[in-house]
Amino acid sequence: MEAAGAAGGAGPGDGAPGRGRPLQPAAKGRELFRSPRKESEGSVDCPTVEFEYGDADGHAAELSELYSYTEEPEFTINRKCFEEDFQTQVQGKRWPDLDLAQQKAYVMRLLDGLEVVNRDKRLKAARAVLYLAQGVFGECDMEAEVLHWSRHNNFLLYQMGTFSAFLELLNMEIDNSQACSSALRKPAISLADSTELRVLLSVTYLMVENIRVEAEADPPEWKSSRETFRTELSFPVHSEEPFALLLFTMVAKFCSGHAPHFPMKKVLLLLWKVLLFTLGGFEALQAMKTKKREELGLPPLPEDSIQVVRRMRAASPPTYTIELLEQQSSKRGHRSRRPLVKQDSLDIYNERDPFKNDETGVDEEENDDVDSGIEGELDLMERDVIIQAGPAQRPSIEQVSFPKGLPWAPKVRQKDIEHFLEASRNKFIGFTLGQDTDTLVGLPRPIHESVKTLKQHKYVSISDVQIKHEEELEKCPMSLGKEEVQETPCEMLYRAMLYNLPQYMIALLKILLAAAPTSKAKTDSINILADVLPEEMPITVLQSMKLGVDVNRHKEIIVKSISASLLLLLKHFKLNHIYQFEYVSQHLVFANCIPLILKFFNQNILSYITAKNSISVLDYPHCTVHELPQLTAESLEAGDNNQFCWRNLFSCINLLRLLNKLTKWKHSRTMMLVVFKSAPILKRALKVKQAMMQLYVLKLLKIQTKYLGRQWRKSNMKTMSAIYQKVRHRMNDDWAYGNDIDARPWDFQAEECTLRANIEAFNSRRYDKSQDSEFAPVDNCLQSVLGQRLELPEDFHYSYELWLEREVFSQPIRWEELLHYQ
Repeated sequence: MEAAGAAGGAGPGDGAPGRGRPLQPAAKGRELFRSPRKESEGSVDCPTVEFEYGDADGHAAELSELYSYTEEPEFTINRKCFEEDFQTQVQGKRWPDLDLAQQKAYVMRLLDGLEVVNRDKRLKAARAVLYLAQGVFGECDMEAEVLHWSRHNNFLLYQMGTFSAFLELLNMEIDNSQACSSALRKPAISLADSTELRVLLSVTYLMVENIRVEAEADPPEWKSSRETFRTELSFPVHSEEPFALLLFTMVAKFCSGHAPHFPMKKVLLLLWKVLLFTLGGFEALQAMKTKKREELGLPPLPEDSIQVVRRMRAASPPTYTIELLEQQSSKRGHRSRRPLVKQDSLDIYNERDPFKNDETGVDEEENDDVDSGIEGELDLMERDVIIQAGPAQRPSIEQVSFPKGLPWAPKVRQKDIEHFLEASRNKFIGFTLGQDTDTLVGLPRPIHESVKTLKQHKYVSISDVQIKHEEELEKCPMSLGKEEVQETPCEMLYRAMLYNLPQYMIALLKILLAAAPTSKAKTDSINILADVLPEEMPITVLQSMKLGVDVNRHKEIIVKSISASLLLLLKHFKLNHIYQFEYVSQHLVFANCIPLILKFFNQNILSYITAKNSISVLDYPHCTVHELPQLTAESLEAGDNNQFCWRNLFSCINLLRLLNKLTKWKHSRTMMLVVFKSAPILKRALKVKQAMMQLYVLKLLKIQTKYLGRQWRKSNMKTMSAIYQKVRHRMNDDWAYGNDIDARPWDFQAEECTLRANIEAFNSRRYDKSQDSEFAPVDNCLQSVLGQRLELPEDFHYSYELWLEREVFSQPIRWEELLHYQ
């Protein structure tokens, strides 16, 4: 385990030079930062990242991430198990040579082998099924062939009932107390402890992923199978719960310490893909949102947010202005540095990093010294005043691209119109009319025009309608009758998760913390490397390097799957009902999700998204059809030729979106961002020149600018300009001035308490069975009450006398309590 810790400790966030860009020794960090650049707009370190955000990565990449490099020998074992059985059943033929009927007959024989009592024989049959799901790579010459046969075989396996068989085996393995106690006794857990679970989860994942991905050439029976499979996963057909709940239970059991051998990466990847398949991806969500607005009679959305974000261009990171000033100051001496010294103690305090400690390396600390010391960059006009001696340093007009218009249509809430009218009435009339937004008597003409403009851009969200409906149901439960709840996959999942939802959220965040590159290995933290560590630890430097890459890759995949799963849950719950979303959000906030995400970003993000923790020759399906070359330390160090790591950039954007979801319109949570001094951490993330990532960073900076003080805004004018250009405008939102009437610190606790009371009322009304008994007719007849049959446990008559003694005779009867009944 020590070796693994050492191998895994060299991640991009642990201070080691990032693999994505060449770095000088850490001691020369400041010289590197101050070195003059040859390009005024872009740089070698920060090119524009050509990244298209989507539901998931490419199909082959998503399949390859299921396997760790340590599992590579198991491909051969699976093939051997299949071929031994196949040659006894079908002699002299290959799998692709069989017709569909023969393939179905052979699959049925394999499924029969899964029902034998002998554990080893069951495992061999399961491995043979896994080889089929992996695409019978022994019969293929190219990667495309492997993917083709994998897709074909997985549809065939599902149609023959393989999923149901594997679900039963998975339940058996989860409840296998012998495996759990064996893993608990071991000082170090390795791949060997989770062999059966990994085989079962791999087959299930390959089925879900291959069937989930749609293609134009899919035959009609495949499309039909896809819908049937989606329904089977969404609704409890074989059991009392949706399939996703079984995976959540596995995650909670793993984090509680009762099952440390569970292969968490595979469980989390499968959970993410099941949620993506059953609930729908981001484009499906947008379509559902549009449809729901139509049903509620609301106007259509002003724009398609997915398309708007895709059209955005990345802005130059704020650090470039600092670097230009650094260059000039080194030429002109200390005179030009005077305007930069005008930082008061409050801003210096605000720019400190809350999580900065020895977890990050010297290189990152050197970089941050300059960041925090010269955090405030100046506006272009201020910069021109300072850099008068060197006009050649100014960016040319051709390099400055002015946007033709703002990307987002402005929005106004009902609450904004009420606040505006309240302030206007107080000023001109001297009294207010509450929530009346129609009466404008006594107000001057410009106020009439303002109200008209505000109402033109008024936006009523689905959440507003749901909250209003919920208030009406609370007020008139009898007259409005019982609410009709549509049985959607999202509703079914929430109902199943409801009572253990806090434990599920805490478990996911625990694993996210353990997988974060900024986390130190602690003795009390959970071990997430059970399904990546080999039985025998590496003995050569090359083996250690390979394991180190594998461990870092393993952690990155875990972060990717958790961030995507949480974001999907929040977005779908918000569409289904706002209080379902708020319930999950509150438990994430109570479990310290906000500081955890900030801790994650308190690293060299540029190094993280360009990290090359992958060995392309060992990735599936490449490794199954090509001869493996001799690995060397140089080839491992070089990594692949990609400009960035897709999964890491995807994770960063997901975590930023998650943080936005948790803090939007919640002043108490926005104050958490301020208290944890997130501004410098988020500003460093702007170094990544990717439009979508910058948008969500700027959103998070926008909501807290009113609390950061005037000096911070003055010193960060380029960031303020970027917020103005890229983030949606809310009329009457004085984010740049700090005059928000909602920013009253004493209301923050009350805000969360009120929200919690509303959530509890919603859950109680909709999901508590006992609620109906309050309004049910009461039976006052003694004979009929005593004559009711009660279901008693089978062993009750054995312990009846003991029960009488304990519950009846030994309990004193307090008659006076009848008088105090409230």
